Amino acid sequence: MDAGCDTIHTHLLGEGHGVSRSTVWRVLTRAGRIQPQPQKRPRSSYLRFAADRPNQMWQSDFTHWTLSTGAGVEIIGWLDDHSRYLLHLTAHRRVSGRTVTDTFTTAGAVHGFPASTLTDNGMVYTTRYAGTAAGTGNPNAFETLLALYGIAQKNGLPYKPTTQGKIERLWQTLKKHLHAHPVATIEELQVVLDGFRDYYNTQRPHRSINRRTPAFAYELIPKAAPSAPDDPN
Repeated sequence: MDAGCDTIHTHLLGEGHGVSRSTVWRVLTRAGRIQPQPQKRPRSSYLRFAADRPNQMWQSDFTHWTLSTGAGVEIIGWLDDHSRYLLHLTAHRRVSGRTVTDTFTTAGAVHGFPASTLTDNGMVYTTRYAGTAAGTGNPNAFETLLALYGIAQKNGLPYKPTTQGKIERLWQTLKKHLHAHPVATIEELQVVLDGFRDYYNTQRPHRSINRRTPAFAYELIPKAAPSAPDDPN
């Protein structure tokens, strides 16, 4: 799973091995598995934000992937901002507006709908900037769906992917896994994605939630819900 020092250490402790984190670090360093990155900013310099409750905000994005045959596909995900719980992860020939609404309603039917969403300004998520710099364009199907359920829509600033940093970081972890598990078809890719999602949610301890699993954090406290939509009358 290409786990790092902290994840390996947590797994070892869970199996009853009294090994220290520094020992794990030394073993990985000797094996050439630690790549120094002095150019990276220290973690303490980042201003972090996380929703207070599960389902208070869902992040979504999609990313590109290439099958071993050279064919390109796209992967869409929905991630709970509070717990990092990966609510939905599927592969598609192309992510369209219909893909967004279908995957959102599928996740909502299983987990309940969120109070708000956070995405970039891609046309599959918003058309408010289509043909107008003022953000007064007509809503697309996803925006209409959110208004129908009373769900607040939030969008990151253009060219500022760090606003959706949690799901952007997820893509890094996922692609390392996909590189180690090449597949030739979209059906095979979906099997790998399902296995990754299960591991990510139920086994992989997450640094940002005190080394708990996303599944544990997602169920720990009551979930938020959408506000009542405005009366159309």
